Amino acid sequence: MTKKNIVVVGTQWGDEGKGKIVDLLTDRVAAVVRFQGGHNAGHTLVIGNQKTVLHLIPSGILREEVDCFIGNGVVLSPEALTKEVLQLEATGLAVKNRLKISEACPLILDCHVALDQARELARGKKAIGTTGRGIGPAYEDKVARRGLRAGDFKNMEQFKSKLAAVMEYHNFMITHYYKADPVDFDVQWAKCEEYAKLILPMLADIPALIDTYNQAGKNLMFEGAQGTLLDIDHGTYPYVTSSNTTAGGASSGAGIGPCELDYVLGITKAYATRVGGGPFPTELSYDVEADTGDQIGKLLGTRGHEFGATTGRQRRCGWFDAVALRRSAQINGLSGVCLTKLDVMDMLSEIKICTHYLLNGKEIYLPPASAEEYDLVEPQYITMKGWETSTVGCSSWDSLPKAAQDYIRFLEKEMGVEVSILSTGPDRSETLVIKDPFES
Repeated sequence: MTKKNIVVVGTQWGDEGKGKIVDLLTDRVAAVVRFQGGHNAGHTLVIGNQKTVLHLIPSGILREEVDCFIGNGVVLSPEALTKEVLQLEATGLAVKNRLKISEACPLILDCHVALDQARELARGKKAIGTTGRGIGPAYEDKVARRGLRAGDFKNMEQFKSKLAAVMEYHNFMITHYYKADPVDFDVQWAKCEEYAKLILPMLADIPALIDTYNQAGKNLMFEGAQGTLLDIDHGTYPYVTSSNTTAGGASSGAGIGPCELDYVLGITKAYATRVGGGPFPTELSYDVEADTGDQIGKLLGTRGHEFGATTGRQRRCGWFDAVALRRSAQINGLSGVCLTKLDVMDMLSEIKICTHYLLNGKEIYLPPASAEEYDLVEPQYITMKGWETSTVGCSSWDSLPKAAQDYIRFLEKEMGVEVSILSTGPDRSETLVIKDPFES
């Protein structure tokens, strides 16, 4: 078997179950590379009875023989990283000797968090639905070329000067425009002095490391966060995240040539979910607190445990949207799909699939570019028979109910991509590999 570099991306609005699949496949890789996003991401891994939630550190960390890299496309919260490293090492895992961080990672500071939260509060009902963790403002500083980066910890005298300048800039906006309290410089500086002690030994030239592994013929996996429809360029703008969540982001966010990426695996739920604001044509609205709304939406949310791993927020649930998946397949160049949470739908007698939209009376088979037009679309459905029996832990294609097989085959036809892996439960072992990405 020749060396392979595999990219794992979400194809919907995030929360598709990427962490479990990355963890599953890492028994064949030398390293896992995280290439975008920040600690607004949350990957939940279930192995046996042990549940682990990761936010920054790549999912491969649970396999002791696998190295983990955080690429330059990730905005790094030193506070979140410190907490995660300590939590993992408290379980007996070796982390610091296996984790390498790009010097080019932009840092998330307290002023970014304060600004993020002040903005969302000011937007009121038009809030984007960010996690309030400073992700967007940190990316803004990167693009504006005023941000601090992980490599700046190598010169703390210079770091202090840069920190003072960027905090003065943001505190002006926080206090004068949003009328909120400023972030204290001395407190932030003291924190950064401690962060530097943890981060400096882990700094590395990630593109050079990737090249070294490739030259040695070792497999690598590139792990994305969020989902394609939250991509800053290709998502439901402005209800998107601040980075490129698509497969192309792996190249720029890790420092590897696109021709070196061999396989793109799209993680796709058997239904659809979304967290926060923004268009969601197939939504089955249900409010947990009020216990009102669509009962199928309630069932999907309850059986699927649809609450964010990072924020605990209730996820909005809906029917599978083939229009959205066609776009994801197109712009990611998907080689195969991993279909997750099929078992959540085991109790349904009928299942709907959105095959196309009506926009101003016209049939469209790819999504519109703007959130405003998205709000005008009318989803058009076909209805399929449910299987009404358990698929949990099915270990072969033939053991799946015929109706479940039909559902999967129909999704493949609509997406234009075959299902390579099927997840039928949260545990690592509850996975059916139909076509191995490393052997395809």
